[in-house]
Amino acid sequence: MKTKLALILAILMLLAAFAGCRQKTEPAAETTPAPTEAPAAEAPATEVPATEAPTEEHPNTELPEISADEPAPDEIEEEVFASWNDVAPALDTLIAYVEAVTDESSPDFIPVDRRIAVFDMDGTIYAELFPTYFEYYMLAWRILADPTFTPDEELKAVAEEIRAGGPTHTYASDMALRHANAAAKAYAGMTVTEFRNYVTQFLVRDADGFEGMTYGQAFYRPIVEVIDYLTENNFKVYVVSGSDRYICRELFEGMVDIPAENFIGMDVALEASGQGDTDALNYTYQPTDELVRTDRLQVKNLKTNKVTAIMREIGKQPVLSFGNTSGDSAMHIYTISNNPYKSLAFMLIADDDVRDYGHPEKGDELRAKWEALGFHVISMRDDFKTIYGENVKKTGTFRWTEELGGTAN
Repeated sequence: MKTKLALILAILMLLAAFAGCRQKTEPAAETTPAPTEAPAAEAPATEVPATEAPTEEHPNTELPEISADEPAPDEIEEEVFASWNDVAPALDTLIAYVEAVTDESSPDFIPVDRRIAVFDMDGTIYAELFPTYFEYYMLAWRILADPTFTPDEELKAVAEEIRAGGPTHTYASDMALRHANAAAKAYAGMTVTEFRNYVTQFLVRDADGFEGMTYGQAFYRPIVEVIDYLTENNFKVYVVSGSDRYICRELFEGMVDIPAENFIGMDVALEASGQGDTDALNYTYQPTDELVRTDRLQVKNLKTNKVTAIMREIGKQPVLSFGNTSGDSAMHIYTISNNPYKSLAFMLIADDDVRDYGHPEKGDELRAKWEALGFHVISMRDDFKTIYGENVKKTGTFRWTEELGGTAN
């Protein structure tokens, strides 16, 4: 009897303990409300990040907007070459090349460390026909219109030639070197930072001869897409330009993803602000020093100077080269000659006089000339669906004379 009673009591105690455990581990429904779905109208939408307002240092932060009849942003990401026409032989050649040299099973495979592409800037990536090179316009304004600068007669003569030749884009054969020497002199004494800030003042101005685009936005969309494509395929892209290296860096910052160290251009000598007449070999840079531009031109980076600069600063032969004039021919020939890897060179022809200020009458002659040298030809008129974006319009009118004429110091 005692045994039965003890067994019953033990069972009752186990049942009580089990009930208490359920109360601790299974809270009542009212103490833990079930999650409810948010109304559809309140669901967070996927937003395109807002573009930051231009800053004084970096005013060029986006390309001109794409019009409503162009592909939506999502579609552009899927279509790498949205700014190119469906029929573009040079682009097809480039794509086939990249697919071959990035395929490890291909006999044309190129190791990542040798995938080097070099690009000229003016007229290849960035506009040069509004109505002249950006750096020519900036120098002419510095000499003829900047109230803070007093030029000498020699500088005035160069600026006046630039002003006169701008509308027709024609200059004396020695203008490239004369401009470079004049630019060195006109900006001498500026620190690197002051010069950079000086450049940014021009980037926010409306590009002469166009509406819907500033100087800071005047990049050829199709070529920017090529640069992005090459970068995604592990090519290291360099800009090898005749323009001032520091102007190139400032133009590209915030616009095209190329590191500052990958720009090679015209150079002037720099010196420490406190060294005076002391040679740099005998002077130690001080905490109070800044780097200052001098009036001593080191190199005008055209023709064979581009080839020697590539070896000096890159140290490897490129496998791709892009340009638009005879000033780039040496770089092209160097790229495709005696190269252990499959290599190509491309020349862009400014033959569009509807959307830009090109010269279609020269197209056939230039094509024959470049193809005879083994270069592939890109036609702005025939290959580009858009040059700057559909919202950018050529006006056919310029403020060039009004802005630079009659305001000379």
